[in-house]
Amino acid sequence: MESLYHLLALLFFLFFVVKTLFRHRQNLPPSPFALPIIGHLHLLRHPQSLQTLSSQYGPILFLKFGFRPVLVVSSPSAVEECFTKNDIIFANRPQSMAGDHLTYNYTALVWAPYGHLWRNLRRISAIELFASKSLQKSSTICGEEVCSLLRRLLQVNNGVTAKVDLQFLFSLLTFNVMMRLAAGKPCIDEEVAVTEVEKQSFQEFKEIFSPGLGVNICDFIPILRLVGYKGLEKRTKILQRTRDTYLQHLIDETRLRRRSSSFKTAKQWKREEKSSVIETFLSLQDLEPGFLTDTVIKSFLAEADIAKLPYLRCVINETLRLYPPAPRLLPHFSSGACTVGGFDIARGTTLMVNAWAIHRDPKLWEKADEFRPERFEAGLGEPEGCKYIPFGTGRRVCPGAKMGLQIVSLTLGAVVQCFEWDKDGPVVDMSHSPGLTLSKARPLEALCTPRRDLITIL
Repeated sequence: MESLYHLLALLFFLFFVVKTLFRHRQNLPPSPFALPIIGHLHLLRHPQSLQTLSSQYGPILFLKFGFRPVLVVSSPSAVEECFTKNDIIFANRPQSMAGDHLTYNYTALVWAPYGHLWRNLRRISAIELFASKSLQKSSTICGEEVCSLLRRLLQVNNGVTAKVDLQFLFSLLTFNVMMRLAAGKPCIDEEVAVTEVEKQSFQEFKEIFSPGLGVNICDFIPILRLVGYKGLEKRTKILQRTRDTYLQHLIDETRLRRRSSSFKTAKQWKREEKSSVIETFLSLQDLEPGFLTDTVIKSFLAEADIAKLPYLRCVINETLRLYPPAPRLLPHFSSGACTVGGFDIARGTTLMVNAWAIHRDPKLWEKADEFRPERFEAGLGEPEGCKYIPFGTGRRVCPGAKMGLQIVSLTLGAVVQCFEWDKDGPVVDMSHSPGLTLSKARPLEALCTPRRDLITIL
């Protein structure tokens, strides 16, 4: 038995010697000192750690996340090279524990490997979900949910200044829009009072459908997965069973509703018949003819007005520059060997695009850390090239970017039009939680006061 241990130790030592010699023969990007087994994971203590490393070692950086080789790019030229010359090579996604269990064997559009399946999913989404007709439908639903949000805000403060939890309300709006597009019904209907019980129920719903982008240490050190580290895989499997049961219920319910029109309630018919925010107000005009006049309807912000508000778009662009939804975008995976910036990149390397560092690079942006929406006025839109990539770039750019901007624009414009806002306290805490997606460490709370001329309407 002792000789077996010696043999295993020798093989382990030879493996690392051969691997080290092979690496020195390659022209790899700069890399800090790595520890055995964990690689460079110990350097990733803060959300901005990659930006700090890139400033020290350059815009093209090679790291080891445990046993996984990772290429980090932090310059527009390197990003452009990855997604033009090497676009097909980096068109895949890395596998993960969450992907194994939560994406139905990588058949979801976001995590599907590049190939026939992904092309079909992309084509279907472009035609059925994000085409002009579908965006018009989503605009209608978004407009109705924005109206619900405004009425909820008014109920909270009852006509006077009050503190509101914007993180919860905006999350509720987003999930309500997605649920109505997917299943024809919201998570929480407007008629349901938002109690602590409802908030807890909604939080559980979010945890079921929003865990797939988390960072899992088992993805980088496979032996931890084999030994069942902290029961992570077991919890992931339970989560998938819960999600699958819920989705199957929605599918069965929708199938039954399609088979029998008598299953629809009058309220559902009313929702399906609306085709615009204007029709939403017209349907309410019969109930409140004295207050909801044509003049009031014309004054309320609609999607068509967004194009006439260029500064609103500048504010949104600047917010996405400083706080992109995914600071390092979604990871890509190389299906073959290639070169980036003259460096050799091996097959099986994970690519991370450090959008956070690019968006805050003082060489690319004047006063990069300041919030200055005016910087987007000169170009009348988004900058060209890869210096502004909040939704990614290349063939796997986010397909729902246009719909997302539509929802954000209409929501932000409406809440500013209908309410006056102030911060709760001297300073707003802008710290954020670690992870692939960006979220505030503390929920955003603000003071809102309804504008007097819109209280009656809402």
